[in-house]
Amino acid sequence: MLPSAIWLIALIVLIVGEVLTVGLTFIWFAVGALGGLIVAVMGGGIWLQIVVFLLLSALSLVLIRPAAARFMKNSRSPTNADRVIGQTAVVTEAIDNIEGKGQVNIAGQIWSARSQEGVAVPVGTEVKVLRIEGVKVFVALK
Repeated sequence: MLPSAIWLIALIVLIVGEVLTVGLTFIWFAVGALGGLIVAVMGGGIWLQIVVFLLLSALSLVLIRPAAARFMKNSRSPTNADRVIGQTAVVTEAIDNIEGKGQVNIAGQIWSARSQEGVAVPVGTEVKVLRIEGVKVFVALK
């Protein structure tokens, strides 16, 4: 089999792998395989093809990956739950971090709650929602 055919097959397999993973995993090696294919078509020796493949793969990984990763960065998408942060809540079940108990009512929704300061908060107390961790809100006294 001709070296150019091998490089072409490698290029196709790497591109298909990238399309299937969509994680910037194989694209760097596809760039190198394209370089190896070009050198093979131009009549370069197998050692030169391999050197070009390795150099282009490494260069594309080092130079392009950081910019591409920033461009494709998976930012945290806000959810409706984020809207409760900063709101006032009313304690409906006494909050006790030691016992792992506590609930608050935020705009008609009941949430499990923990005290940010670690203090017990009695029923009926108004608190401010500081953050969400999983399905619990962390609150502080107003």
